[in-house]
Amino acid sequence: MAQRIEFSQTGGPEVLQLVETSVAAPGAGEVCVRHHAVGLNFIDIYFRTGLYPAPSLPSGLGTEAAGVVEAVGEGVEHLAVGDRVAYAQGPLGAYAEERVIAADHVVALPDGVTFETAAAAMLKGLTVQYLLRQTYPLQGGETILFHAAAGGVGSIACQWARALGVKLIGTVSSPEKAALAERNGAWATIDYTREDVVERVRELTAGEMCDVVYDSVGKDTWETSLDCLRKRGLMVSFGNASGPVEGVNIGILNQKGALYVTRPSLNGYADTRERLESMCIDLFAMLESGEVAIDIGQRFPLADAGKAQQALADRQTTGSTILLP
Repeated sequence: MAQRIEFSQTGGPEVLQLVETSVAAPGAGEVCVRHHAVGLNFIDIYFRTGLYPAPSLPSGLGTEAAGVVEAVGEGVEHLAVGDRVAYAQGPLGAYAEERVIAADHVVALPDGVTFETAAAAMLKGLTVQYLLRQTYPLQGGETILFHAAAGGVGSIACQWARALGVKLIGTVSSPEKAALAERNGAWATIDYTREDVVERVRELTAGEMCDVVYDSVGKDTWETSLDCLRKRGLMVSFGNASGPVEGVNIGILNQKGALYVTRPSLNGYADTRERLESMCIDLFAMLESGEVAIDIGQRFPLADAGKAQQALADRQTTGSTILLP
């Protein structure tokens, strides 16, 4: 038997319950992982509230964790019992002491990456990897705009961009967040509550504007993001914190300078085990080198998952938050 967090109806944090559950032996192509640390992400709240529907109820929660392989199913060759591992793309159910998951979603952890770091970094770090190294393969010398630069993804992006020799301009909502983004390596910051983002980008770039804009905000920043691009620049819309972008006339891309636009996702890039492992090698190298450091601001017991989610929703957290089984 193992403990896990599940919910039988959508709602507030109070719907999350700690329950005892039996863990089956892994089937073909599966492994059983005992978790040492579990990642907390805002998407977990979307599932709990019903904004994103769970496949069925009652349901587990969470998609990201790190731990040790307890058992291996038939046909699994890249993992063995006792391996230190992590994953970020599992189906719902990571808020647990132990679980069975498809082995293709699981990667081995190098000795230089702790369980806590992996649980806090896999989803956000792999997101930054595909954004900066694949969606637009930055070579160094580019100028980019990254919205929400002090957030979990943004904090990693600032560090990774600095390591690549890229000038990252980060949008933030306060002087404190500006200072955080700059400590992490942002070349410049723009407080969108006090400054005109487009005009400030124009000033910072001497009118050249940006090669790429990375936008996880969505509806509220769509037009602003397009206006920050140079001719033939790339708009990367990878989130919708303010709501999805809708009703777009594709002709606007021509009007604003023959622009490109893409709407990527982690699942769209890490769609095979080989691609996932290649991306993880890149991420783990950045973590082991120290060029990217993960700030774990909060640690909650697994039983307090509801409290952890409420703190995240109330913006009472800094850096990443993890759950400890």
